[in-house]
Amino acid sequence: MSDLIYLYGLIPTEEEKRESVIPFKGLDEQKEAYSVQIGKITAVVCNLDSKEYSEASIEEKINNNMEWLQKKALHHHNALLNLKQKYTVIPMKFCTIYKNENSMRKTIENNQEKITDSFLHLAETEEWNLKIYCDDSLLKKYVSGRNINIASKKEEISKLPPGRQFFEKRKLDQLLDKELETEKESVCEQIHDRLKQFSLNHTVKNNWSKDVTGKKYDMSWNSVYLIAVDRVEEYLEEINSMTKEMEEYGWKFEASGPWPAYHFASMA
Repeated sequence: MSDLIYLYGLIPTEEEKRESVIPFKGLDEQKEAYSVQIGKITAVVCNLDSKEYSEASIEEKINNNMEWLQKKALHHHNALLNLKQKYTVIPMKFCTIYKNENSMRKTIENNQEKITDSFLHLAETEEWNLKIYCDDSLLKKYVSGRNINIASKKEEISKLPPGRQFFEKRKLDQLLDKELETEKESVCEQIHDRLKQFSLNHTVKNNWSKDVTGKKYDMSWNSVYLIAVDRVEEYLEEINSMTKEMEEYGWKFEASGPWPAYHFASMA
């Protein structure tokens, strides 16, 4: 039975002709990765044993072998990072596998126009991710001191008998929690609007839990930007400026990149 074809990503053939892909150990850590030219598109691939890397075998490992999953996913990511340093790359999802080279060629040929358009869109760009965290205790102090609804409720409570005040203060805490969430959403959207001006494209992702991030504070925002190389410095300076403006109110920013364009390019 012939080997399977594992596809890392696609690069423009004209770029690969100027500087050939340097072979590296493939996903199985044995066979070397190599390039396959398909007209104006070059695929970076490696061969895999059809039994060891069958669909059923991979599904079993993904579901039951976290060590294997992390190791192989990191290999895939690092391979794309290395390619991104030299080429315009359309990255494939982890475990994009074809039964044979002909199957892969047919898929690429059927999507040739979209792929070549993506190369033009991605040229001289970088993907950057921004995660925003918030120290709720600091932001609560800020919101409590300036929010009209909170101020009005405090004044109302101060005029009540002591017995009533106890129960109304509990309601005030609930109102403060609600206003805090409204403030966080509003501020994050404003930040996103400030950063969109530097990007060619952007998207907002789901927030991650503390179990995933390992952070002390909850994630309030998670967005990704496709930025022209010559505007990346401005983008990062804007984040540094916002950090100085907002750190005292509990806001924390985590910018990471550059990454392959995972969110702004696909083959199909």
